[in-house]
Amino acid sequence: MSAETLPQFFLERVEQYAAGKVALRQKEFGIWQEFTWQDSYTQVRDLALGLLALGVERGDRVATVGDNDRFYLWAYLGLLAIGGVQVGLYTDAGAEEMAYVIDHSDAVVVFAKDQEQCDKLLEIRDRLPKVRRVIYWEERGLWDYDDPWLVSFSAVQAEGRALAGDLDARLAEEAARGRGDDLAVICYTSGTTGLPKGAMLTHANLVTATAAFNAVDRRLDTDNHVSLLPLGWIAEHVLGVAPHVMYGILMNFPEAPETVRANVREIAPEGILYNSRLWDNLVGMVQVRINEASWWNRQLYQRFLPIGYRMADKRLHNEAPDISLRLAYAAGDLLLFGPLRDQLGLSRVRSAYTAGAALSPDAMRFFHALGINLKQIYGSTEVAGGATVHRDGDVRFASVGKPAPGIDVKTGEDGEILIAGPNVFRGYYKDPAATEKALLVDGDGVRWFRTGDAGYIDADGHVIYLDRVKDMVVLASGDSFSPQFIEGRLKFSPYIRDVMAVGDQQHDIVTALVIIDFENVGAWAEKKGLGYTTFLDLSQKPEVYALVQQAVEEVNRNLPPRGQVRRFVLMHKEFDADEAEMTRSRKLRRGFLAQRYQAIIDAMHRGDERVRVQAPVRYQDGREGFIETELRIMQL
Repeated sequence: MSAETLPQFFLERVEQYAAGKVALRQKEFGIWQEFTWQDSYTQVRDLALGLLALGVERGDRVATVGDNDRFYLWAYLGLLAIGGVQVGLYTDAGAEEMAYVIDHSDAVVVFAKDQEQCDKLLEIRDRLPKVRRVIYWEERGLWDYDDPWLVSFSAVQAEGRALAGDLDARLAEEAARGRGDDLAVICYTSGTTGLPKGAMLTHANLVTATAAFNAVDRRLDTDNHVSLLPLGWIAEHVLGVAPHVMYGILMNFPEAPETVRANVREIAPEGILYNSRLWDNLVGMVQVRINEASWWNRQLYQRFLPIGYRMADKRLHNEAPDISLRLAYAAGDLLLFGPLRDQLGLSRVRSAYTAGAALSPDAMRFFHALGINLKQIYGSTEVAGGATVHRDGDVRFASVGKPAPGIDVKTGEDGEILIAGPNVFRGYYKDPAATEKALLVDGDGVRWFRTGDAGYIDADGHVIYLDRVKDMVVLASGDSFSPQFIEGRLKFSPYIRDVMAVGDQQHDIVTALVIIDFENVGAWAEKKGLGYTTFLDLSQKPEVYALVQQAVEEVNRNLPPRGQVRRFVLMHKEFDADEAEMTRSRKLRRGFLAQRYQAIIDAMHRGDERVRVQAPVRYQDGREGFIETELRIMQL
């Protein structure tokens, strides 16, 4: 394709769909309003030319704040069409945060949806000397505002229509001036370790990242996309706007943030991205609804969910199910899985994505049992969103997938994940020091983005994310490991409540203090006919050690050899916040635990088979005392 920029792709789609194909929908007053590609073109053209009339020039920054809707999209495409640079703000940003981003980005115009956002901007007006106009598109509540600094969306469009000459030719001329290496957007990072940094992304960054993901999961012009991710975040750019103009997918804008879930169900998109928290919430929602359902529906759930898990396991391991499993799953799909997908708005989804924090294998497996093709992606704003993605038939819970086509991933000497390709950003706006730190240029002139994340690439090319590099622990051998990765993965097991992975520069191996989940392990023991009396008694059963060993070995399979757990002990008691072993939010107090259980840790490093411990106990009558017991040390 000859197009290099998003507006150029947009004009191609407008020409392609001149017959009146629907480009987008927006729900208003309970009704889905439809707009054709020609409707969008007219709105974008008038807005773009109106910005020219206001004096916006090529390369100028334009900030936007408001919920995702058609006016946001038209403003986005209009300002890019004349060479402007989009700067997205979060709708819930406070006045101080907005002031910093708008001023730091040198924005000359701000699009603000409504009265609420305009009021914030008026509050910080004296801190925005570069902003010439604020353009609003929802006029309710602003009729009585008499301030020339504020101007309506429609008034700007009227200015565009009033320009002399052929308006269509003027827009085509402006869009044709664009090049792939032109700056398209500045996305500001979260700023968790300081002030937010503005990542500069070109049209080529967005286009190539979108094309890479399209090569894995193809987008069609019959696909629906629900625009629910904020445009202050990179994901909506490469999963929504860019595929819309490149491949003609239909954009659908929810009626309000509160109606997103209902609107998703109505549209039933073919692709969707939720963060791990939202996927976890959906699991909980399904379980609550099943508990409240009729006796018949509960029976269907109990009967067919195990069949769904069996089918999911076959698919996840790329194995062919036999005829009996296929028939049983087909019945389950008709009676249970299909209706559940419909309730979740995922009845037509081909590719569902999770990003951010790791989603538990149980949750991933649950959605695959329902027939939802859920996959992990990994990336960041600096690489235009995603760099890796799971392929169909090759979903592995411990990995974040393989590099997307055209994108290179490797690890540095310290285990840091490095990413190279046409998706790597230009740098941080007005911050050359941070840019130099983030980009590593090798001897061949290839620019590698330093993610700050630790990980490795397994023999099959899957990228395994471990932790932030700064949180890795170095062993005496010089190898490093991630305590949080090991602990988090082990706690995916229903039989493990808490873990503390232990290692330092004085020892060559990783060890672990493991706390069993007394309730779940107790239920398992009762089913096995295994008798026990106390937490201590149950934890030291050989059968329980074997049960936990399976979980440890499963996690070890996804770790480099030097970072695997080699010895562990099942503790005689739970970690207790009242004893200062953890915080009230259940975060481990590592230093205190290492000191308190130093004898156990030393015994594991020596290679002892057992260790005697003295444990404090508090009786119901308030008396305190000690018991002595012996703990077994398991060696792998």
